[in-house]
Parts: sequence; C-alpha cells; structure tokens
Amino acid sequence: MTQAERMAPPGLEARRIEVRGVVQGVGFRPFVWRLAERHGVTGRVRNVSGAVEIHAEGSPEALDAFEDAIATEAPPLAHVESLVWTPGVLEGLGAFDVERSIDGDGDRLVSGDAATCAACLTELFDPNDRRFRYPFINCTDCGPRFTIIEALPYDRERTSMRTFPMCADCRREYEDPGDRRFHAEPVACPTCGPRLSMIGAADPAADPIEAAATLIGEGGILALKGLGGFHLACDATDAAAVDRLRDRKRRPDKPFAVMVADEAAAREWFAPTGAELTALSSWRAPIVLIAAARPLAPSVAPGFARHGAMLPSTPLHHLLMRAVGRPLVMTSGNASEEPICVTNEDATSRLSSIADAVLAHDRPVVARYDDSVVRVRTGDAVPSVVRRARSSAPTPIDLAADVPPILGTGALLHGAFCLAHGRRAFLSQHLGDLDTEESMAAYREALDRFRRVFRIEPELAVHDLHPDFMTTRFAASLGLPTVAVQHHHAHVAATMAERGLDGEVLGLAFDGLGLGDDGTVWGGELLVCSAGTYRRVGHLRHVVQPGGDAATRDPIRMALAHAHDAGVLDAAIDRLAPAAELVAVVERQIETGLASPRTSSAGRLFDAVAAIAGVCRSASFEGQPAMLLEEAVRAPVAHAAAPVVTRCPDGLLELDTRPLIVDALEPGDAAARFHAGFAVLIADAAMTAAADAGLDRVVLGGGVFHNDVLTTALTAGLTDAGLRVFLPREVPVGDGGIALGQVLVANAMKERS
Repeated sequence: MTQAERMAPPGLEARRIEVRGVVQGVGFRPFVWRLAERHGVTGRVRNVSGAVEIHAEGSPEALDAFEDAIATEAPPLAHVESLVWTPGVLEGLGAFDVERSIDGDGDRLVSGDAATCAACLTELFDPNDRRFRYPFINCTDCGPRFTIIEALPYDRERTSMRTFPMCADCRREYEDPGDRRFHAEPVACPTCGPRLSMIGAADPAADPIEAAATLIGEGGILALKGLGGFHLACDATDAAAVDRLRDRKRRPDKPFAVMVADEAAAREWFAPTGAELTALSSWRAPIVLIAAARPLAPSVAPGFARHGAMLPSTPLHHLLMRAVGRPLVMTSGNASEEPICVTNEDATSRLSSIADAVLAHDRPVVARYDDSVVRVRTGDAVPSVVRRARSSAPTPIDLAADVPPILGTGALLHGAFCLAHGRRAFLSQHLGDLDTEESMAAYREALDRFRRVFRIEPELAVHDLHPDFMTTRFAASLGLPTVAVQHHHAHVAATMAERGLDGEVLGLAFDGLGLGDDGTVWGGELLVCSAGTYRRVGHLRHVVQPGGDAATRDPIRMALAHAHDAGVLDAAIDRLAPAAELVAVVERQIETGLASPRTSSAGRLFDAVAAIAGVCRSASFEGQPAMLLEEAVRAPVAHAAAPVVTRCPDGLLELDTRPLIVDALEPGDAAARFHAGFAVLIADAAMTAAADAGLDRVVLGGGVFHNDVLTTALTAGLTDAGLRVFLPREVPVGDGGIALGQVLVANAMKERS
C-alpha cells in the first residue's frame, strides 16, 4: 500500500478515464473540471494523442455520476464516441487540475468553426461589457476552429492567433478553469486582438461597421472577411444592387444566398419548417434551402421559390446585419469559377472590379472555406448536406472497417478529396469545379493542410475512370500506386460508406455524366454493387448528346435529340421554335455521331424536359435546367406515361424514356407529370432488378437525387414495394461525396487482389 493510499479516507478509489471523439478544442477540459467540482472528484485532466485522459479520485458513486455526466452533458461542439475507464492508483489528491496538452500519434480530430453562441452575443451587444461591439468575440463554445488551425494539438501557438499576445484580462480568463474562455485559443478583446479596417471607405476615420452599412444602404457592394474567406454582400431588397453584383461577378442566374439577422427575421422573410429552422439556427449556421415568404429582389434567385437562407456565422456578420437592418445577399468572394479570396491583398486585387469597398481584418485565414448548404428532404426531421464546407468539414466519416492510408481524389465537378486511414475518412470541404489551374492550386493547398494536420500520408491514390479529369492527372503525378474507380460505382459506394452498409446492394446512380467501363457516357444506371465490385444491370435508354459538352449549356439540343428518338421531332420543333441552323446541325450530329456521344444520362434527360416545358432553354450553370424543372412542380400529380422497362439482348434492363418525352409535349403541368412518371419508371426497373438479384436494399447516389420531388416519390414507391432505401445525410449525394466512395471501393479492391 502506498503512502497516499494509507492517508486517503476509506471508501475512495481511483480511475483512469479515456474519452475519445471530438473532444479537443471544444472546451472539454474545463467542462471536465466543472463536473469534478460538482461531484466532489479530485484528480487531473489533459489532452493526449487525440483523446482526453482523466485521472479521477472519489467514491464509487461520485465517480459513476462523474462519468455519466461526461458522456451525457458534453459541450455543444464536442462529440463523445467512447468513454473507457480502468482502475487507477489512488494518489490522495486534494484538488482537480487541468494540465497542458501532450502531442502524440493517436486520433487527431478537431471541431469545425462554430457560429457565435448566445452568451457571446449577449456580451457583444451589452454596452457595459468590455467586448461590446467587438467583432472577434468567442469562447470555448463558439468561434473559429479549423479555419485558423495550422497544426495539432490545438493550442494558440499553432493557430493564426499566435501573433496576438493576450492582454492581462484575457490571460486571466484563459487560465481560469471556471471561466468559459478557459483555453479558448482565439480569445481576444479590443485591447489585444484583431482589428477591423475599411479599405476604400469614403471616410477612413469612420467606424468600419457603420461605413460598411452606409455603403450597402446606398446600393453598394461590400467585400467582407468571413471565417473561411471573403463574402460579397449587398442589399437583397435592392434590385439594382443585386443586378450589379451579378454583372460584376459574372454570375447571371445561379441563386444567391441571403443572410438575415436572426430567427425572427428568418420567419419574416422565409417560411421555414421546424426542422429547417433548427438547421438554420444550429451552431454550424449553414445555408438552408427554404421557401420564400416575402419577395426579395427578383434576381436574387431567378425562377426559384426556395432561397438559400442563412443566419450570421460570426460576430462581424451580426454587427453588420444589425447596422443594415435588412436582408443581405451573402455570396462567396470571388469572380465566377475562381477560388474564394482569403487574404486582404488578394481581396483588394481580385475583387476590386466587383466590390466598392473591402471590410477586412488582420487575423489570417488559414483554410479556404465556402459556406455549407443543407436541405431538409420531405418527411425528414434532419437536414441532408448539399454542399459540405464550413463547420461540416473536417468532421470525419466513420468507416465500418479499417483502411490503409488512401487518398480519393474525387471527380471534376463539385470537387472534394477524401483522406482516410483506419476507420476515419476525412472528406474535404467543397473546392469548386476542378477544371482550371487556379482551382487545382486551391485543391492542392487544402490537401497539403489535411495531410499535415491529420498526419496521414497516403499510400494509394484513387481517381475517376475518366482520363481527362484534372483529378485523374493529379493522382498520376503523386508517384503513388493508383486505382481507377468507375464514377457511378463510387456514387453508390459513398452512400454505402456513410450508412455503414456491407454486402451487395442495388445501386441507383443517376447524374449528368460519368465514363462507363464500355467507353460510353453513363448517367442513369442500375448497378448491383458491393464495396469492391459492381455489374451494370440496367440503364436509361441511350440517346445522342449533340455536340457533346455543348449540349449541357444548350438544353434545346437534348430536347431535339430525345424528341428525335421518341419520333416526335416535328412537335418538339413547333414547341421550341429553334433556329433552323441549329436543327440542321443537331440532325446531322444525330445521323453521323460527330462529336456527339451516346449517353444514358439522367441529367441530360432533365435538360430535355426542361427545354420542352419552357422552364429553361439556355443554361449558365451546371444543373440549372433540372433545378428549375423541380421548382416548376407546384403540386404532385399521378403519372400519365406508362413505364416501359424492357430487357435488351445483352440481358440489361432498359428504361424507355420515350413516353416521358411524348407526355412532356402534352398540355398542362409537364414538370409535375415528368417527375411522377420518371419516379414510377425508375421504381419499376429497380423492383425488377432487385428481384433478379435477390436484394432488398436500394442505395441512391448521384446529383439527380438532390431533387426532392423525384426522390420523395421514388422512395415512397420502393418502400411500398418492400424495399429498403438508403440515402446519405452528412455526405453530398452528388459529386461532392464521390471521393469517399472511391476510398471504399479501392480498399475493397485491394483486399480482394
């Protein structure tokens, strides 16, 4: 027996407790300290190798209650995955201490950036608080995280706050375990922290927030520095200002997100459901797709009844919103198709032709991040990620089995990579379309940071089957063994990975395009998949894609191609009234196949129907026709076109799209009839394919399933037939999640070989 054990009161014991998950950089150690004080427990707590390690002493009853509280009362940004305790050596400690972090080789998890908490907001607008109107107020429950972290463990000297020495008051809060700013690494105040500056203001001596609000009120466009880079903002009720922003940003049609000051303003301008309001006001503060209640400027979201609504994510945004007093367009700080600006110098240079002034500050942004976008699907209580970015990444996806260090490089559109090792898959933030050197430079920068922070050096690089994707070329440049994964197999596998599915499933992979293993363009596929294998069992009827990529910008081309295939070309020409020259060119391309591949693309089918229905006949961004066609559905209808699924000589099921085209030319609500008919057609084919393969699990993947009208009708039809349907939630169902699927497939292929 030790001296401490002889001196300790009877009935006490010691335990060594290890807590894993997202438990560092989220105020977990002060939380444990407060629990220890509450339960009369002595000991110590520290961060070690990606975990929180606790030595606790007390009565068995007190220690049990202490452990229960750790698991059930964790801080808002924390996520406890496991809590394991073993008997410890009783030391007879008289207090509970918080010790400094120790680096190691264990799990390295960190929270995403968190929107300003209620306590900090109260201080922000309290004239008697020393941080009154300070734009960088934060605590352990909120504020920047991954966008300021340069390395782990998460301590101030490894963040972009290292250049701001704490004043005595901030240091006192930082070192007090009872204070909510204990070890809040970005802690600062007006005396010692970052400062705002207004570049290009009419009066340089004016308060930057007031100057920015005046600029916006006069119809100006403001660039302001957010958590992951710059936003561009203007008055969302000022049609001239919004039109001017569209013209300068070179973004003619794609909807803008709109920021409102608080939940009350969200209810005033939008019509959120309970689930949408919960998502909107969560600590992630994403953009949420919500129906409009009051009209904004017509060009905020032309043709769309839903808007991307968001609440302020930083104290700076809160101050600006209160000063302006109206909804603001809040869009990424870049010209169209360029990476967002992150430095003050970059913003004043690249945004000078767009913004009338720049609201900047001197805290560097370490990681370039757009805002996340989510949507609450019909019948769901929780949101599904459409664009995974700020606050969602880099939270890892938990895998069902261990994988070696693997890099999934993703696809061309909605670029994102996945760096995985063990049972963690770190799917990156949205990095834009990867079709320029500038976008690939931002991609490489983000990947280098993930490798450094999470200490994962890939041993295998996985890429799309398409040889011309820049991500395919990038994978080849790394000097690693490479694996090519078929695009639609990866889509299905991404959903399987998030949902923890193994064995075989029936995969429905519907999107714009992906290279098939037969060298043709796929996009409406039924696949029997496991993680490492797939076989094509069905597809949409193939049609010519006149002019190749030109057809994605000109939906009339696909309308003519589908109408030709359906034998109703003359009726389509009467409806569309295209130029005679275009008709001649398309007919020649259909006959010769010159620069016009045959495709089974569901995305191009949507383009055709959108053109026929008159909702979109010229596309300025990818997915625009399909999005507008969904918006055109005002009420569900019964399908009119009878589904036709036939079996081809090669044994594959063919989903005949011709009746859908014929029906779209009929009078009435073509958009609603098409969605209903297409859902029935897919469900009919899926039921046959599932029965053939003896499967009851159907996994959806591909950007088409962002469409809530189609997905809701399809899911209902499959569920009524006794099939189980799986969709992702934390991973985008489109190309933004494909890198995760690449990792799962490549690992399974490696294990099988």
